[in-house]
Amino acid sequence: MKQISRFFWFCSGVHLETLEKHPTEHNKYFGIGATIFFTGLFAALSGGYAMYFVFKGGDFAWLFALFFGIIWGLAIFNMDRYIVSSINKNASNNKQFWQATPRILLAIMIGMVISRPLELKIFDKEIKERLNVSYLNGQRSKIDTLNKAFGKKYTIEITKLNTAKAERDSLAAAIKADRQKLNFEIFGNKTNETSGVMGYGPYAKRKEAELKQREQNLDTLTKDVRKMEAFVDGRKQFDGLMTEKLYTSKQLDSLSSIAGFADRNWALGQLSYNVDGTKDTNTAIAVTFIGLLFIFFECLPVFVKLMSSRGPYDYAVENVETAHVHISGKDKDFEIEVADGIHETRVGTEIEKRKEQIRNKARRDLSEE
Repeated sequence: MKQISRFFWFCSGVHLETLEKHPTEHNKYFGIGATIFFTGLFAALSGGYAMYFVFKGGDFAWLFALFFGIIWGLAIFNMDRYIVSSINKNASNNKQFWQATPRILLAIMIGMVISRPLELKIFDKEIKERLNVSYLNGQRSKIDTLNKAFGKKYTIEITKLNTAKAERDSLAAAIKADRQKLNFEIFGNKTNETSGVMGYGPYAKRKEAELKQREQNLDTLTKDVRKMEAFVDGRKQFDGLMTEKLYTSKQLDSLSSIAGFADRNWALGQLSYNVDGTKDTNTAIAVTFIGLLFIFFECLPVFVKLMSSRGPYDYAVENVETAHVHISGKDKDFEIEVADGIHETRVGTEIEKRKEQIRNKARRDLSEE
């Protein structure tokens, strides 16, 4: 338990030797350190999960996600530790507030960055459903666009095909009606257009000959329609219309499973709206409050440090800092005095050296005279 306490004290950024002398402060900094540690842990999970989708599909996606998650978690942990430890409790309340303001803003930004990937995991099922709808609508729109473009490109051919189909269907219907009338004539069924006399008479023979001719025309027209259909289908195959089909449920699930971070992030934003575009208040509130929860969790160590009163540890730290400042000043004075002494010695030595040089020169001059 002692090792755990020292670890969380280290996470809070305190001076361990000073804190150990003040037991009443142990729990406060234990809680601050634990909050900072778990914030870093959530950051590691969040960053690793986000990077998993960046490298998803690769053989070592999990390894990259693990490595980046650890690096990201340590970075956030170190930043939070610095933010909390840099708040000076020995300053006035106003000064503490101004010190904490940029740190709170930074904590809010960190909280937003951490919360987004975790929100993606929380709403994973809803995101996949929204992605399925998006992919299906996108494929349907793509097919409609291709069909419109194809219709404009081959307007003449399609018009001829539709006209020939209408003529074929009309001729087939007329042949069917005339065939029925011929049967009525042969079997003696009395109508406005038949004699009612049973038998295969001249009228029936003439009608049957006309039907055969029209059936031959229908066969010729049908062949023409098939040729035009084959041409249009070939053009569709060439332009890629035949290969574009609506996704099946299995294909949609596969696409949503390999969706990247950007697509999933877009889908998360779309959860606040229904498919028809109306606002989905319940989901929007849920997403917002989850994000606010992580932001508050990130800001919590700063708030705890600000709200806590000045305790024995803070006084002790101030005394230690004052003593170190005093020692630093004395060291400065010592170094200055040593530097001055060294300078005076160097100056004195140089003066004596030059005096000796002058004396030697004077002696040489006298000896020469």
